[in-house]
Amino acid sequence: MGEKAGGEMTVHSGGGMSLEYYPCRYNDSRVLFRGPRRKLDREYIAFIGGAETYGRFVEQPFPALLERRLSISCVNFGVLNAGMDLYLNDPAILDLASKASAKVMQITGAQNMSNRFYSVHPRRNDRFLRASERLEELYPEVDFTEFHFNRHMLGQLAEISLDRYALIVDELQTAWVARMKHVLTILHGKVVLLWFANHAPVLGKSQTTGSDPLFVTRDMIEVLRPRVMRVVEVVPSEAAMMEGTKGMVFGDFDACAAAELPNPRAHEEVANTLEDCLRVCCRTS
Repeated sequence: MGEKAGGEMTVHSGGGMSLEYYPCRYNDSRVLFRGPRRKLDREYIAFIGGAETYGRFVEQPFPALLERRLSISCVNFGVLNAGMDLYLNDPAILDLASKASAKVMQITGAQNMSNRFYSVHPRRNDRFLRASERLEELYPEVDFTEFHFNRHMLGQLAEISLDRYALIVDELQTAWVARMKHVLTILHGKVVLLWFANHAPVLGKSQTTGSDPLFVTRDMIEVLRPRVMRVVEVVPSEAAMMEGTKGMVFGDFDACAAAELPNPRAHEEVANTLEDCLRVCCRTS
């Protein structure tokens, strides 16, 4: 166990304590973001995304690394398990993000948003709320009250019938593209779309429930390319993958969750890739 400047107490893998994220809110938002809270009365860069952007189990996620390198406030609007619905249900945050000199938008999965087949929690987007009549008719043999998480539900539906499941995936992919276009219209300006995953985007259809970001393909990303300043793909290097959870901060209970997320070296690689691009954005803003 050690104490860092500012009183931040951390322990490394296997310890009993967890990382302090200094949760904070911005304006009228009901969502807690990773702090410490940044001042928004001067130039800043906004980062939107899921657990990778939030930097769970990592002391210095890539927004914090970039803030030090660029000497510009980098506001981390990443949220664990976030889908596009979280931001569309929180206009205060989208308004703040739209005012940033540049915006980095991490690509998140298509499963964590409401659609014609099912509804998700407006803030905890990984939580399954209810099935629509359309889904109940598609899977009459399923009791949807047994599900609490989207991924679990989708995995079960895939096991029952891949043909029927394909209809759901098509709906999610179509809804994802439409939702992303809407968010990008609101953000406008200099937007960098970030793919940060342990594999490159696949071509063609993606129906697996195992790889994040779920169901998002290269074709879907290419549809969005004309609407953003740049698309950046970062797949952690073999060296980063080999480090596993080295440098991550978590207790025994979170060991499995930590193994699923990028480690500090992977975050360093994202910062390396984004740095020059963001320097240009801010220099010309």
